[in-house]
Formats: sequence, C-alpha cells, structure tokens
Amino acid sequence: MSTPATSPSASTTPKPYEPATPAMAATSTAIVGLQWGDEGKGKIVNLLTDRHDAIVRYNGGANAGHSVVVKGERFALHLIPSGIMHADKPAVVGPGVVIDPEWLLKEVAGLRKRGVGCENLVISDHAHVVMPWHKLEDELREAFLSANSVEPIGTTRRGIGPCYADKAQRSTAIRIADLLRPEVLSQKLATIVPFKNAVLAAIARPGSTFVPYDHRTLLEQFAALGEQLRPFVTGASKLLLDMAHSGKSILFEGANATLLDVDHGTYPYVTSSTCSALGAPAGAGVPFTCVRSILGVMKAYSTRVGGGVMPTELINSDADRAIADGIRQRGREFGTTTGRPRRVGWLDLVAVRYSARLNGVHGLCLMLLDVLAGVDTLMVADRYEVDGSPTNTFVPDAHWLAGARPIYRSFPGFSADITAARSLRELPTQARTYMEFIEQTIGVPIRFVSVGPDRAQTIEC
Repeated sequence: MSTPATSPSASTTPKPYEPATPAMAATSTAIVGLQWGDEGKGKIVNLLTDRHDAIVRYNGGANAGHSVVVKGERFALHLIPSGIMHADKPAVVGPGVVIDPEWLLKEVAGLRKRGVGCENLVISDHAHVVMPWHKLEDELREAFLSANSVEPIGTTRRGIGPCYADKAQRSTAIRIADLLRPEVLSQKLATIVPFKNAVLAAIARPGSTFVPYDHRTLLEQFAALGEQLRPFVTGASKLLLDMAHSGKSILFEGANATLLDVDHGTYPYVTSSTCSALGAPAGAGVPFTCVRSILGVMKAYSTRVGGGVMPTELINSDADRAIADGIRQRGREFGTTTGRPRRVGWLDLVAVRYSARLNGVHGLCLMLLDVLAGVDTLMVADRYEVDGSPTNTFVPDAHWLAGARPIYRSFPGFSADITAARSLRELPTQARTYMEFIEQTIGVPIRFVSVGPDRAQTIEC
C-alpha cells in the first residue's frame, strides 16, 4: 500500500531500502589477494589507478610488499600504496595500517631518488605506530617458539603483530597523531616505556642482554620523525568520505591476502589484520557501500612464505622440488620485504574458491601465467581427501588443513613463451583450457591475465 503524499513519514523518513545518504561512486573497487599473499596485487592496482580518483591501502604494515614494474623499471613498495606512481591522485595510507615511521620515510626517500615525488602521499593521523619494542617482542616470540620445538608463525619480525595487539590494548598504543604532539607523546611514553621494559626483560632469552628503553630518547627520536611526516598527515577518512560522497571513485588496495586474514585465514599461521575485502571499509574509514566492485588476485600456481600447512606444496620428491625450483626462479619467488624464498606448489582451487566466495569477488586476475611455460604437465587440486572422503570444502584452520590431501586433475602444459601475447587468442590452447577450468571451478570470470612483470604485459578479458 502506498503512503499518502500528506503523510509526514513520506517526506521525512526514508524507506529501509532507500539510501539516506548520497549514492557512492559505482566504480570504486577493492583489490584483494585470494591465496597466501604475493599474488601480484601491486600490478593490478597500478593498472587500475588510471580509472580511479584515489588509492587507499587499508591494512597491514611493512611486513607486506608490492612489486610494480613500470617501463621495465621495478619498484618495491611496502607501506606506500602502489598508486603513488600517479602524482595527480591521492595515495592514502589508511587508519587500518600500522606504520613504521623510519621505514616509511626511507621508502619516500628511495622513491624520490628515482623521480617519484610522493607529494600525493596521504597518511591517516589515526594509523598506529610500530615502535622499537614491537620489533623486539616479535623477534623474542618467534625465538621462544623455535626454542620450544614449536613451529614459528613465520613473521617478518617487523613488529606488526605486537603493534596490532597494543592497538587492541589501547593504553600501550601510539598513533601517528601523537607524534605531532610532543606533550601528548611524552605523557604516553612515560607510561608505556616502564611497562614495556618490564615485559621484555621478563621474556628475553636467558643469557641475552636486554637494554631498557629510555623514554626521553624515544621522545626526541619520534617527535623528530613526526615532524618529517607532518606534511603528509591528515584526516584521511574525511578525505575519502568527501571524495566518495562527491561521486569520486576509490581503489582499495589490500596487503597480504585472504588465507592470511586474522579471522578467516589458515589460523594461527596468519597475519594480524583483516586483509580480505571485508577489512576495506574499516581499514579505510568509509561505509561498506563504498566498495562496489571486488577483484580477486591469484597466481597460476600457489606460494606461501612462513609457517603453516600448504596442501599442494611441491616437496614430496626430487622431481617435485625441481619443478618448484624452476617456478621459483622464473617467477622471482623471493619475498619483496624479506628476500626469503617462497614455498611453491600446484594451484589449489579448493582454497581459492573459498577465498573468492568469502570476498564476494566479481572478477579474477590471473597472474604469472607465463611462469608455467615449459612445465610439461600442470596439476590442479579441485578437491581434498579428508578422513578418507573427498570434499571441496576448505576449512581455514591449520589443524584441519594438516589432514587434507589434495586430489589433482592434470592438464597438458605449454612450452611457448607467452610474454608477448596481448589477447586471449594469442595464448596457446593449453593455457586457455587451464584458464577455463579455473573459471568453471571458482564460478567467477577472469578479467585480467598477466603474462609478464611489466604493466603492458597484461591481457584484459
């Protein structure tokens, strides 16, 4: 039944399904990794920056790394969004990111040395600060696990987890805004430093010499870092909200990946933030209605860094290890942040399908397809065997996953170099068959295919 035009509710109260605020830009997009990270998200972000008005990194810290190749020149980014290459668009580090000020300023200096001005860099004043004790605690925790015959989490030891823990603890946290207010910073350090000294002294390894922190020294150091950061710092969420409500489009850049998500990844071998698309609104400081399109980035095979189960890892024979090493070398599978060799395995579509469903992706970006050239037979896991029965269910739990055995399908490989291909018809039949199986299994179309590291070596489907 329609409401009479004279009813007060007709003019003052919106219906539940009607927006009470201006419509958000329909072109805003979230880019999210569907595996264990290192999928090539930076390249897709760099490609799509032209189509958006701002780029925002919404999670993680200097534990993440994105490599971007522009005109043959490789840029390794850690805290700064990949959109920094576009000087006319704000490249925003959102409140959901934890920031190591020294690392960030080092990254800015490195980019400027190579001709990237960074004047478009925006840092949220609400982002939390990675302090020296966070890195030490990270190191001590990993060492404790190793010393007690427990598999370490495999962190980068950059202090990310302890910083997020202090963010939740609140009383021991420092935000970027505090670095710009020496009197506030002094008060906080006077409280936090004695507490951290007591905790770290207690967990330091026997025989090690722990040097207590001095809050006056830290005040001088971090107040100076704050002054260097001041030109970039602002209320980033207000900036993004103003842009969204004026019809501008935002590109949300996720770090790490879904299977490392603290809530929905392969716990406990995960990172410390919400790195799925579910974390984009909170980590950027915008409504969830801002995220209109979600692209899931995946490799044509699997990799993982650090501890935790990886069902399709190529480690069971010399032949497996030889295949893995070839993929590792061709794909430059060494950590952007740490340089660690990545573990390599066949494509695990049980895991990718789970991630695609969780994120609600609208399209897939298939990366590093060229790396598989020369592999005679390609194996893909589309089911697991668990307790003697086949299943296509993925449970993001390390204990459950340890009992899962991949069930493979085989596909003929391709030997041709595909790095010059610029359309799907230029790809070998075997490569297209491989892609079609991925689409059918996941139930989502492939929108981009990467056939080489350079921005130009990308096929848009």
